Amino acid sequence: MSAVHGTTTPPGVPGPRPWSADPYSDALVTGRGPLFLRRTDGWLLPLEVERWCARADAVDLTVLGRCEGTVLDVGCGPGRLVAELAARGRPALGIDVSEAAVAHTARLGGQALRRSVFEPLPGEGRWDTALLLDGNVGIGGDPAALLRRMAQLLTPGGLLIVETLADVDVDERVSVHIVRVADPRSTAGPAFPWARLGTPALLRHAARAGWRREGQWSAGGRSFVALRNRDGRDGPDDRDDRDDRNSRSTSSAADPANSTAVINSQRARKPSPESPVANR
Repeated sequence: MSAVHGTTTPPGVPGPRPWSADPYSDALVTGRGPLFLRRTDGWLLPLEVERWCARADAVDLTVLGRCEGTVLDVGCGPGRLVAELAARGRPALGIDVSEAAVAHTARLGGQALRRSVFEPLPGEGRWDTALLLDGNVGIGGDPAALLRRMAQLLTPGGLLIVETLADVDVDERVSVHIVRVADPRSTAGPAFPWARLGTPALLRHAARAGWRREGQWSAGGRSFVALRNRDGRDGPDDRDDRDDRNSRSTSSAADPANSTAVINSQRARKPSPESPVANR
């Protein structure tokens, strides 16, 4: 899932980190759910803990095959994507606010920092690719602010791959709690803001923020959009400078992650991109 900031804390100022607390941490330790985000109206968004704690699947691999150069996985969770990139010899860093998520990433052989996306990060403005998968486009409950932040992290002309809700046009801001079971009386952590976006809504936000659509596709019941960051050397309507980007040495694109810093990551996994489950 994605890195959640505080409920009212402005970007850039560390606030409450609900993803760093149980029951999410407990679920990552066991690798099993059920775990949900519960909206204030009682609806439940299922969290796919088992899939997140497993190795990258076939759909994940199609996404990773599109990545360019250095990769920043925002809300890396247990680290399956970062670990897969590392196994391929690709420079990659995960960030997550959950200490359990960062530790899990390290055990898989990936590098991660316990940090919010809105806090200072290594290699700002020099990452070639950034990932917002597993519902992480909802981080902070403000897609426009998150897209602006992603533009700051990526190199001019960099690639952002976002997972959206499949087959629906949703643009929703919600307040949610993390709960362990589908029981409205179960213990929940503090409320925090979240967002849910379908592809049309994401494209509207992206266009307003100056992103260019690179492509969109569906696989395994999941939907994805690739966006291209504005190139500082060109106007917003100019063609992508992909050849120049790919010819660059990846070692100069972003600061290498500190391999000893794996006890400091950013946030935990996010809600499943599937439809919410009604509370019984």
